[in-house]
Amino acid sequence: MADAEVSNVKTLQVKRFKPSENPKSTFFSEEKGLWAWMTTVDHKKIGLMYLGSVALFFLLGGALALLLRTELLTPAKTFIEADTYNQFFTLHGAIMVFFVLIPSIPAALGNFVLPMQLGAKDVAFPRLNLASFYIYVVGAIFTFIALANNGLDTGWTFYTPYSTGSTSSVVWVTLGVFILGFSSILTGTNFITTVHKLRAPGITWGKLPLNIWALYATSIIQVLATPVLAITVLLLTMERTLGIGIFDPALGGDPVLFQHFFWFYSHPAVYIMIVPGFGIISEVITAFSKKHIFGYWAIALSSLAIAFIGFLVWGHHMFTSGQSAVATTIFSFLTFLVGIPTGIKILNWVATLYKGSIEMKTPMLYVFMFLFLFSIGGFTGIMLGSLSADIHLHDTYYVVAHFHYVMMGGTLIALLAGLHYWWPKMTGKMYNETQGKIAAFLIFVGFNMTFLPQFIMGSQGMPRRYYNYIDQFTPFHQTSTIGSYVLGVGFLLIAYYLFRSIFSDERAPSNPWNSRGLEWQSTSPPDLHNFDHTPVVIHGPYDYHKPMEEFQLGLAASHNGHGGHGHGESVEVTTETEKA
Repeated sequence: MADAEVSNVKTLQVKRFKPSENPKSTFFSEEKGLWAWMTTVDHKKIGLMYLGSVALFFLLGGALALLLRTELLTPAKTFIEADTYNQFFTLHGAIMVFFVLIPSIPAALGNFVLPMQLGAKDVAFPRLNLASFYIYVVGAIFTFIALANNGLDTGWTFYTPYSTGSTSSVVWVTLGVFILGFSSILTGTNFITTVHKLRAPGITWGKLPLNIWALYATSIIQVLATPVLAITVLLLTMERTLGIGIFDPALGGDPVLFQHFFWFYSHPAVYIMIVPGFGIISEVITAFSKKHIFGYWAIALSSLAIAFIGFLVWGHHMFTSGQSAVATTIFSFLTFLVGIPTGIKILNWVATLYKGSIEMKTPMLYVFMFLFLFSIGGFTGIMLGSLSADIHLHDTYYVVAHFHYVMMGGTLIALLAGLHYWWPKMTGKMYNETQGKIAAFLIFVGFNMTFLPQFIMGSQGMPRRYYNYIDQFTPFHQTSTIGSYVLGVGFLLIAYYLFRSIFSDERAPSNPWNSRGLEWQSTSPPDLHNFDHTPVVIHGPYDYHKPMEEFQLGLAASHNGHGGHGHGESVEVTTETEKA
């Protein structure tokens, strides 16, 4: 065994290259012009185009949310009709889930940083990467045709028999989601191949950043689960257009079958949204506590465990649908089980903070916010996994609050942590730190004002999706609405200072956070091919006890970064320092 390990070690002559603080060319200065951006195969530009698209959809989904909360300011009609209210909350949910939360971290931030964290020049299939983005855009076009064509009023889950009998644009939206699924599948396939084949010399599986482990687990879910959603919405479309009896009881179908199909995808989809957020938290928490991550393999393997168990718990959405007692008991047990790998991550993150040299920069504020909000979302999810409690809480505002504490308090807050963390690398500019902290405070206060009262309303029996309500819930709804306005101001402030930073003169250093991550050993913004020289990795991404100089390594000879020295094989390095 020892002889075999020695035989796999490559000896490479390398030279240390400190990244330039004044790069002569960046990926922005190469391939200029609108057409160049539209036809680019550079993963960084594609990631930024995804980020811009997600921001646009988030603005639309957020505006719909504020309109919903404004309508709920009073117990009776405030300013819109009931049918319009149904369309608003349906489109809010569909936009936020399918066009914001699912693609936000993997397709936007993941596209930008994954090849850089692997030391590669690009993803494995650059043209397929661009095709994924345009498929995403085409899916959005189909979906938004519904806005001008009767809208959509079925709820974002498209439950039958509502969706089979609705006169709204169900077919357009389901076709849009169907097309969108291909983008998700192709992105996942691309990432899996990239991780396996394009790792730089020295990056073994034990030296992968935990963000890569999270994106890898997410990609597995995308590839395996998304086809189920595609088949489900295609069957729904066929039933509406061709009259085939699949879900409609009048045609011999079963509406509960739709729920099984939908949630078999949509519960793993929850982990498509949240697992990449776990990866971001692992990166940021080590960078700002300057400590090696506690329990590396526990965090890495728990991502894969979540991906696996996530396929087995879809039935906990259907406790009131008439399942057998045996089925509901099994799904309840599996719901508790999936909380274990998530709890492992949180315990390891807290242990990483212990005795760390913590810097309270803006990204770290979002990490602490994530730990607090997501923990509430997780604990309330365990309560909903309990059969007796769920019978009372099912389809109440308690579920709405739980869902937002997980998805928004988890995924979206992690996205903000990653966005602030990698913003200097993506743009080469620093944002205003004071304004960043003010925005984080507004978001924390506004979020809890919005959704904490909904737990109380739900426990008292307030049903979700209701246009009107009885007077006893008025103080809770009014607090929730005011909180949504505070939340909206926080997001507008983020948009302001990030956009303003692009035109500021404050250039970002190559590594403003003194991180050990490989992506920070390049210029800010990076070169078109990420690194001037192919990195050779001899330390892990969290070895903060090692001097920074040992991370600034590159091959002295030219190297294509696509497997010339073995994909992530161990290397024995002899180094010399670059002379001034």
